[in-house]
Order: sequence, then structure tokens, then C-alpha cells
Amino acid sequence: MSNTEIIDILELTAKLMELHDGDTFKIRAFQAAAFNLDKTPEDLTKMSFPELIKLPGVGKAVAGKVLQIIETGRLQDLDDLLAQTPEGVLEMFRIKGIGAKKIRTIWRELGIDTLRDLRLACESGEIARIKGFGEKTQQAILESLAFLENQSGKLRMDKAEALANMLLDVFEKEFSRVEITGQIRQKAEEVDTVQFVVSTSKPVAAFDFLNSLSYLEPNEIESTPFVWRGQASGYEVLVEIITTSPDQFENRVFLHSAAEKHLATAGSAGWTLLQTSMAYPSDPEEAVYQRAGLPYIIPEMREGGFEFDWATKHNSDELVTWDTLRGILHNHSTYSDGKHSLEQMATYCRELGFSYFGIADHSQTATYAHGLEPFRVKQQHEEIDRLNEQFGGSFKILKGIESDILGDGSLDYPDEILASFDYVVASVHQNLNMTSEKATARLIAAIENPYTTILGHPTGRLLLARAGYPIDYKAVIDACAQRGVVIEINASPWRLDLDWRWIQYAVCKGVMLSINPDAHEMAGFHDMHYGVAVARKGGLTRTMTFNALTLPEIATYLASRKQRI
Repeated sequence: MSNTEIIDILELTAKLMELHDGDTFKIRAFQAAAFNLDKTPEDLTKMSFPELIKLPGVGKAVAGKVLQIIETGRLQDLDDLLAQTPEGVLEMFRIKGIGAKKIRTIWRELGIDTLRDLRLACESGEIARIKGFGEKTQQAILESLAFLENQSGKLRMDKAEALANMLLDVFEKEFSRVEITGQIRQKAEEVDTVQFVVSTSKPVAAFDFLNSLSYLEPNEIESTPFVWRGQASGYEVLVEIITTSPDQFENRVFLHSAAEKHLATAGSAGWTLLQTSMAYPSDPEEAVYQRAGLPYIIPEMREGGFEFDWATKHNSDELVTWDTLRGILHNHSTYSDGKHSLEQMATYCRELGFSYFGIADHSQTATYAHGLEPFRVKQQHEEIDRLNEQFGGSFKILKGIESDILGDGSLDYPDEILASFDYVVASVHQNLNMTSEKATARLIAAIENPYTTILGHPTGRLLLARAGYPIDYKAVIDACAQRGVVIEINASPWRLDLDWRWIQYAVCKGVMLSINPDAHEMAGFHDMHYGVAVARKGGLTRTMTFNALTLPEIATYLASRKQRI
């Protein structure tokens, strides 16, 4: 039982209490505890009752509930509430823009307890006629339902990789060769199929083994004699296991690690990659490209788009990697909504081998995240100066801020405060429901602010949870090119924003990109791996990666930029 699982149980309990019109004070107690526990770096499972009640926002009653969760893995209050709640009503909590009170109204007043019936009620105009809803809420519900329907049966990159690696550990004990292929090997940000290729001369025995695993549920209708299809318990995503003879293994791995359009590309030898691989099934991937007379393309880039044009100017060794990054920018600490202190975050960054750490806590408008008022900015800068003296010259904390982009595109500090930072990450966090014209104008106004260094998570999307606000990508990127503003690739697996499909356009315009983890705790630094993956997928080279600059290089860049203001 992890902290996250405990907090999720408390949050869901609070939501269902509100849905069932429970005691207001009890609801607030659960909400406050969940909010505060999400900020603690301590392992809740190792804490005693006296230790729990010392935490902010945790009273005796909730502390007892936390201990119950830790000891049993369940909470009786939640079990009782779930027993009273139809599954379809529970699913309504995934709809953006409506909370427990509106869901209760939909359920109790209209008798709607499935997402399908909710969609029909919206389409007939019934929802708009409810007091307190209206056309705008009805349309927002319809759009959210359409989004959720499109995301059904998918996993984010991080969750899909975790599932694949768990299964890989099992399969490697049974099969002589196993490879994760498909969307995971190609580093798709969303995955609907967790795919493997396994080497075996006995496919029937392989199926018997797979069917014997209690956590795999076969789909006999969709399976074929050589391809096992089904699901892993607790997951909606498809699991696909392709069995192949040992002499065909290389061929099958290659064919299931590239888009059809990529495989249809013909080289100077006159054969397509597909034809070449089929003719030489035991050849490793590099040899297939060589025989076809084509440059080698890494699996991430095999989408059948820009990759061969890219390869006329670059080679795979030029792509950004974890090892080519020199610093980590866009991070949070306990000054705002992070779990670890500034010193802890910076020290761990140095331990990972980086030479600079950029702190970019939330700005003053983000009151929900304890955004920094000017006097707290001054306090943080004083601490940074002290820590930098301790670190010496080989490692440095850079003074940054994640400044909210307000509705009119302005940043939420006066110029004299903005001037005190080494760099500014400008991001939208509030009022996300915008037309493309409004969102684009808002971003461009922020980009034109001379203090904006980096445009943070440009569309505000949350993968599989919230579509980003629509923007004119070309106009935004062109504005960044004109103003010399860096664009962030937010490496959180929830975001991966800027979308990799726009990396080449940005690079061609001369816009550098910064792979930032948006880390709120030390473990969040490792999300950089996901950012690197999609950056490579988009063909980002280390020379166009902002945080691949060395400490002297980035210091010079930031200093010269400030001089031009």
C-alpha cells in the first residue's frame, strides 16, 4: 500500500460522501487529510497513530481510517458507499466540469445511472433544462464523454511500460527470447495494446503456459493459432503475444516495431523494408536497413512520416539521450506544492549527475498550490544563494519561477520581480476552456513578454484525462522563434506536452526545446526518461535541447538574454 493508494481511497471516500449527501464536516476532514497527506514525503505505512495525528490536516478520526487502510488494504466507509453507488454513477466522476453535487442531481432527479443515458439526456437537451446546468455545462459534458469514449481501453506510457515489464519478467523464465514490441517499443504516449514477440518451437505449449497464468484472461475469439490475445487482470488494455519460431524471431520483432508506411519504404536496392525483412528473416534490424539501402531508423521514429528526410541530415547518434542532458529545469519544492525541500531536490539532482538544478515553483496567482508572493520569492532566493555557496562552482541552483499566464496573456508578477529570476517558465493553469483563437492569442501575448524564457506545457493536456486547449501550433511556434523563447517538452507521463509531432516544425524554425520533468518530488526527476523518449520520437537532437547546454553555456545564455531586456 503506497501513499498514493491511501490518498486515492480518502479522496474517493470524500467524493462519495458528498454524492450521498453525507456530513459536511466529515467530508471536509477527509478532503483536508487527502490534500495534506499528498504533500508529505513520509511513508505513511511506517507511521504510528501518534505520528499521523501530528501531520497537518490529519485528526484522530481520519488517522484511524488511514491505519485501517494500511492494515487491511480497505476502508469500510468506502466499501459501504460503493455498495450504494451504481457503477455508471461512479464513472461520472471522470467527467470534467461536474462534481459530486451535479452528479447527485443527474442521478437522483433524472434517474440517470449510466454514461450512455447521460449522453442521450445531453443530446435531447434534458441536462440543459436542469436548474444550475444550462447549455454550456451540457455541451461540456458531451465533449468530455466523447473524449472518455475515445480514451477507453488505453494506458499512459508509464503504466503500459510497468505492465509490460511485469509480464516480461514472467515470460523470460519460460521462453528463450522475448521482446516488447509495438506501441511500447515505439514509445507511444498512449497505448492500447501491450505487445510481445516470443520465440518458441511449440506454440501449443506456449498457449497452455499463458492460459495457466491466473492474471491473464484469454480472448479465444480474437486469438489465432500463433497469436495469444486477451487482457491482464485489472486492465482494459489489450495484451497481444505473438509466437514465432526461433529462425523468424528477428523478422517478427522488426515487423511489429514499425508502422506499415515505414515498412513500405523502398531503398536504393529497390526493395521495401518489408520485402527485405521477409527475404532475410534472421537478419537483425540494422542489417535489414543496410540490405535495403536505407539509413537505420530507431524504433521510436518508425512512424512513416518525416524519419527518412530527417536521416538525410542527421544520424541516430545525434539524438538527445538522458546522458546528454546537463541539468533539470521546471521543478517544484515545499515552497509551493512540492513534497521535498529545495535543498533535498537540489542535492538529489546533483547526485543524479547533473550540473544545475532549476527551481520553478508556482507563482502568486496559484494560491491552490501555495504560489510564492514577492516576499517569499525573496526568501527563496536568499536560500538559493546560501546553498550555492555550499555547492561550490561545479553545481548551481538556478532561480526560476513557473509564472501563471493570466487570461489576457500577462504574467502574474510586476517586471521588477520577474527581473529577479534567472529564467521564467510561463504556463497556463486556470481558465482552460478557450477557443483556439483565444488560447493562441493568450500564449503569444505571454511569449512576447520579454521575461518569458520557456513556454511551459503548451496545451495543458492531461493524457487520458483531459484534452488540451486547442491552439494554432504554427503561430505559437513561430512566435517563440521570433522572440527566442524555448518550448518545453513536459516529461510528466500525464502530459508529454509539447506533442512530439510538432518537434520537427519547432526545430526547423530554430526553436530550442527543454525536456522538463515538472517534478514535485525527487522521484519525479526520473520522468525525464519519458520526455527523452518522446523527444527522440520527434527527432530532437542534443544540439537543439536547451537543457543539454553545459552550466557555463546556460549561464551565458540566460545572462545575455537578460541584458537584451
